[in-house]
Amino acid sequence: MNGVELLLLGRTLARIGEDAIPVGAGDGRKGGVRSVVIVMSDVYEHPDSAVGEIAARTGLPQSQVSTAVARLREAGSVVTEADPRDRRRLLVRRAPEVSARRVEVASATVDDALARALGTDDPQVLAEVQAALEVLGRRLTPATVRRLRAEAAGEAASR
Repeated sequence: MNGVELLLLGRTLARIGEDAIPVGAGDGRKGGVRSVVIVMSDVYEHPDSAVGEIAARTGLPQSQVSTAVARLREAGSVVTEADPRDRRRLLVRRAPEVSARRVEVASATVDDALARALGTDDPQVLAEVQAALEVLGRRLTPATVRRLRAEAAGEAASR
């Protein structure tokens, strides 16, 4: 496998993941799931961050971060409050209670989305792919991305 193949595989896996996330009750929106998950992950790792800080860390446009924060707030996954040092800025943090939406998303499996993507419901094929994904999930975590970004920043700074 080369870098292009890996990148395309990553995009395919992301699409399968998006397909596995249930549409919010009364929401009807499927688009933007990826940015919402990226923002949620960043907020959980960096509580009390401003939208601009989240945008800088994630590489998403500020408007997309603002939209994702609004959706997460509506779902009860995050709370916002004015920054006491600069009332124009909103600080975002994980909601203290676990929302029904968070439970719904966390309990959804990839089984059906994976079967659709593979074009089969053969239990042996599905089990083989699931096992491979579990190995990748254990080895390639969000910490991996942070480490790679830190290394790249260090290399850029040393030039």
